[in-house]
Amino acid sequence: MTQRVLITGGAGFIGSHLADELLALGHHVRVLDSLEEQVHGEAGRRPDYLNPDVELQRGDVRDPDAVKSALIGVDSVVHLAARVGVGQSMYQVADYTDVNDTGTAVLMQALTERPVGRVIVASSMSVYGEGLYLDAEGRPVEVGPRSVEQMRAGRWEHEVAGREGVRPAPTHEGMRPTLASVYALNKYVQERLCLLIGETYNIPTVALRFWNCYGTRQALSNPYTGVLANFAARLLNGKAPSIFEDGHQRRDFVHVDDVVQSIRLAMAEDKAAGGIFNIGSGVCRTVREAASALAVAVGRQDIEPEITGQCRVGDIRHCWPDISRAREVLGYEPRVTLEDGLAELAEWLSRQIAVDRIDEMRRELAGRGLSV
Repeated sequence: MTQRVLITGGAGFIGSHLADELLALGHHVRVLDSLEEQVHGEAGRRPDYLNPDVELQRGDVRDPDAVKSALIGVDSVVHLAARVGVGQSMYQVADYTDVNDTGTAVLMQALTERPVGRVIVASSMSVYGEGLYLDAEGRPVEVGPRSVEQMRAGRWEHEVAGREGVRPAPTHEGMRPTLASVYALNKYVQERLCLLIGETYNIPTVALRFWNCYGTRQALSNPYTGVLANFAARLLNGKAPSIFEDGHQRRDFVHVDDVVQSIRLAMAEDKAAGGIFNIGSGVCRTVREAASALAVAVGRQDIEPEITGQCRVGDIRHCWPDISRAREVLGYEPRVTLEDGLAELAEWLSRQIAVDRIDEMRRELAGRGLSV
């Protein structure tokens, strides 16, 4: 059935790909986006990559009038609008909280007066903090934040007194959130607020916790975007990707097409309503492995990653998802391998210009005592 879908933040990376998919399926797509400078540049104009069939409404999700206007005639909402980035959230506290929390509250307030058939909210793996750990007997072990002293000494792995054989494991949705950054707190508030209002007002709502999403159209000049985009910006400028800690921290890198697939499935599956789902590739890799794979894909395997031995406040050691619930309920199945996804990314990167602001970001964090 044809729908009118509103995507907040839809002129960005994930939203523009989602718009392409929905339009191909015959839906009408409206986007509410502020075209924020850090993502879209100073000109603040409609991105060239945004499908011309998208109805773009420039406006701020914190503006009740803009939100009410954007909701007119809408059947479903995909809420992607957010400030992103763990490090930046730790010194732009008010801005992140205003955009992410207040923006979500304004949207949900409007939906109490104009309900829709489905709301999908983008959450994040960051809500878990450290991922799941098990002891030698397979029992869950709660690990706290690593101390500054431990990290300064370069002892990166968690040290759990009196427990032998503690190891990281795939993280399931039932794990208690551990909010290690302002951004993580924001995303948790976003998902809880959407699910709460959805249940109260009988608006079927689904929260999707995305892992490290990558693909074409990422903002390469925004140093607080995804890690692979940061590595790409360095490589495009002939510089070594800059890796915190020792590079052996483990993550899941999921292609934007698979993220879009998960949103589409969550929009259609009645059993998903009220649920929370991990969305990843189902394969974990070290950050160093991902950096090396990207260097090969772009033909710059001659540039070795720079292992900084530093750590940012709010960073975690290991976290990758158990995606069995998404498979069982949504019918989600990752389709894009890292190798294929990076090949596509490399072809796109060959036509891009990236302003490398990674060193600027590192100086900012260090100057504020947010890296050790």
